[in-house]
Amino acid sequence: MKCPFCDNIDTKVIDSRPTEEGHAIRRRRECDNCRKRFTTYEKVEEIPMMVVKKDGSREVFDRNKVLNGIIKACEKRPVSMNDIDKIVDEIERGLSNMMEKEIESRVIGEIIMDQLKGIDEVAYVRFASVYRQFKDINTFISELEKLLNDSKK
Repeated sequence: MKCPFCDNIDTKVIDSRPTEEGHAIRRRRECDNCRKRFTTYEKVEEIPMMVVKKDGSREVFDRNKVLNGIIKACEKRPVSMNDIDKIVDEIERGLSNMMEKEIESRVIGEIIMDQLKGIDEVAYVRFASVYRQFKDINTFISELEKLLNDSKK
């Protein structure tokens, strides 16, 4: 690491510790040349994930959009914010683990529905009704029948 005071490239690490959030390492360094000390931070480089929408447009993945969609689906349901945060964390982690630079919004929607189905069936149906854009009562009933068949298994 280059010294910010004298531009010397020989520095040594005196102390390392994780930051409070645990997402970075704080390092105290000392320059071998001028003996001045400075702090650096090391963190994992995150590659932004692009979401490919149904119309072909692309936008950066936004965790808050997933969170808000799940909150709306779970409104007035016995699902805690802690449970919702866990779902969003799991979804985000799963998407990151796919190691894809682009992911279709359809895939994200299906993952959200799978998570909601295990937590609250009413929240699942609410989300599915918006996500799948039910056109009439028959498509809604069809989705409910699938849900009932899955719960019997």
